[in-house]
Amino acid sequence: MNTRTIFFTLTVAGGLALAAPVVKQQGYIPFGDAPINYRSQDLHDPVANLQKRLDRGEVKLKYEAGQSYLRSVLELLKIPVNSQALVYSKTSFQYPKISPDKPRALYFNDDVYVGRVHDGMALEFVSFDPTQGAIFYILDEHKADKPRFERANLDCIQCHVSNVQTKGVPGVMVRSLSTGPAGTQVGGTPAYVSGHESPLAQRWGGWYVTGDIPQTHMGKASPPDTSFYLTGTSDVVAHLVLDHQTQMHNLITQTNYQARLALYSGAPAATQQMERSAEQLVRYLLFAKEAKLEGPVEGGSGYAEEFAAKGPRDPRRRSLRDFDLRTRIFRYPCSYLIYSEAFDAIPGPAKEFILRRLLEVLSGRDQSPEFAALSAEDRRAILEILVATKPGLPAEWRQTASLKPQP
Repeated sequence: MNTRTIFFTLTVAGGLALAAPVVKQQGYIPFGDAPINYRSQDLHDPVANLQKRLDRGEVKLKYEAGQSYLRSVLELLKIPVNSQALVYSKTSFQYPKISPDKPRALYFNDDVYVGRVHDGMALEFVSFDPTQGAIFYILDEHKADKPRFERANLDCIQCHVSNVQTKGVPGVMVRSLSTGPAGTQVGGTPAYVSGHESPLAQRWGGWYVTGDIPQTHMGKASPPDTSFYLTGTSDVVAHLVLDHQTQMHNLITQTNYQARLALYSGAPAATQQMERSAEQLVRYLLFAKEAKLEGPVEGGSGYAEEFAAKGPRDPRRRSLRDFDLRTRIFRYPCSYLIYSEAFDAIPGPAKEFILRRLLEVLSGRDQSPEFAALSAEDRRAILEILVATKPGLPAEWRQTASLKPQP
């Protein structure tokens, strides 16, 4: 790698995989050609939208000694401080500044991930565009008259298109592995990519995890000194949400890309691949094969309460953001990312397939083993919540929800 490249990756020893080099436009980028056109500058992700506001003079980034632009960025992107997750793996270009004593900090909401290395050179971002998926940026940490987000292309994409880890599209992932005292990977040990399906015993190697969870995991209980950070927590509930959300983002992007490729080529094989991606998305969306929790799980930072309060809620005050944290993550196992702009941007044929399959499962017409964990009560509740809170559903959904449940 070019030594002038600022490269950030929270991956090899347990972090969220992000990468951010200086912007480069030359060289091969997967999906750079039609119909995906990943190089396109027509972006509407949260960071791109924030940069437009900065350019128009509507907002300003505030610099804070010791934290650079971090607090201001989080506020403008509406990312909660208590989403902070701390990673101590030595896997970044800035690895000399990372250790178990000074872990990296990650913050996130439904659409953006922000990473910071203590006393580092740049803040790093992965921001999800509704159409293009993961877009990578950096922001120089040094004080400037006009701080600017710079898009990162070439080096990031080379590391962040993986069939196994990101579903073959530009994306993000949480990895877990055994680390030594300095935060480096123990030789000969496996690495795991985490989602909500992953056994708890294989998660969070290289992470600090605060709060209370009865199950054994690979994370460390608490960081030794948090005076460098915005908060002293690395909340276990935030970790559970992060594990789910990263792979959900990748599946949404994968299905979007496959639908566009199928429409572009018109080939039956491409349509079949699109439907396979859409089916995989449906299963993950409904938490099929979710690893069982042995709760109660308590984070203690206020993250769970703030996350759940963001709604939306149906007339009975139920929300897909309500937590269970006893035997599973959410009380109503259907991903809140169904409300995201990225989900809504999935092209028509794939969206129609997804909504048809969802209704088949939620109505009880599909009783296949893949969805056996969904009780009749779960299905009914999710169906009613979505009909009340998700605009644009086909009329059949409302008609099905109005039917009385079978005894």
